[in-house]
Amino acid sequence: MIGVDQQYRPRTMRSLAIVKLGRESSSAISSHQTIERLQMAQDNYHQPVLEHEIVELFSSLPAGVIVDATLGGGGHGAAILANAPHLRVLGIDRDPEARIAAAQTLSRFADRVLIVDSTFAQLLDVVESNDDFVHGDPIVGVLMDLGVSSHQLDESSRGFSFRADAPLDMRMDPTKGETAAEFLTHVDQHEFARILRANGETRFAGSIAKIVIERQPKTTAELTEAVERAVPMAARRRGHVATRVFQALRIEVNAEEEQLATGLSAALDVLSVGGVVAVISYHSGEDRVVKSLLHEAETGGCRCPVELGCVCGAIQRVKVFKASAQLASSHEIEGNPRARSARLRIARKVAP
Repeated sequence: MIGVDQQYRPRTMRSLAIVKLGRESSSAISSHQTIERLQMAQDNYHQPVLEHEIVELFSSLPAGVIVDATLGGGGHGAAILANAPHLRVLGIDRDPEARIAAAQTLSRFADRVLIVDSTFAQLLDVVESNDDFVHGDPIVGVLMDLGVSSHQLDESSRGFSFRADAPLDMRMDPTKGETAAEFLTHVDQHEFARILRANGETRFAGSIAKIVIERQPKTTAELTEAVERAVPMAARRRGHVATRVFQALRIEVNAEEEQLATGLSAALDVLSVGGVVAVISYHSGEDRVVKSLLHEAETGGCRCPVELGCVCGAIQRVKVFKASAQLASSHEIEGNPRARSARLRIARKVAP
């Protein structure tokens, strides 16, 4: 059975729900989180990408705790725990449906798992606030699987996708913050155009921003219609015309770039020396941010001329495995098309 620890009170965060998985617990997860809902959420979660590579990487680490900072439905976590009995997983996710699915998926691993309601930007607080689970063991790995899950895209009511009409929400945690529709009521047209350009919508960013702000869409269909009105048919690239607009809005509503920068820095703080951080991204903007942050950590921010050597006292924090991102194999892409856009970057923490 699956239980919820109702007694936990974090030291540094206002709200941090904990799901402990244990064979002896008989309490229900909550009155509204039924077994049927657990099964539905579990069945709809995506197959984890680059699973073999992640399992191989983390299984080679010494005994300790892996922080799965974007737990999702628990696919990566389950694979790691099944193949590495010397590891435990501290899982973080802000999406309540993800935590429900993960609790079901990971229930067989009992006290080797702790699931926390939080964001990976709060990773440091999560680790410090759960020392009863960590109990002095080293954090030997951190996994960050970025972006939106297949479940979130397929659940039309969440508003992440243009494939079905729904309220324009897009929040990873639908209980907190403003929706995408609410964001559009106050964002400046020029700022929205800048956001679109930053996410690859360059040529028609201005016209899209103008029409979207004028129309104030409240549903995914209304947003799609506004984008289609702004982009001439002859100029539309391969793929759906609204793809990058939806992506840009989702990233902004969930503060994903800020979360990534803060979370990756926190990951390097909590890792023990020799521990590894692995980040999977799904679009070029995310991958550029990850590459830049890891490069900064590897060089210590040194800007000294190469021919003179470092004289600024920069301190290296990590060793990046390789300059280029690791891609999914053609075999994996054939069975899991979502893996086509996945980019994996890995770094190992070094002693200062």
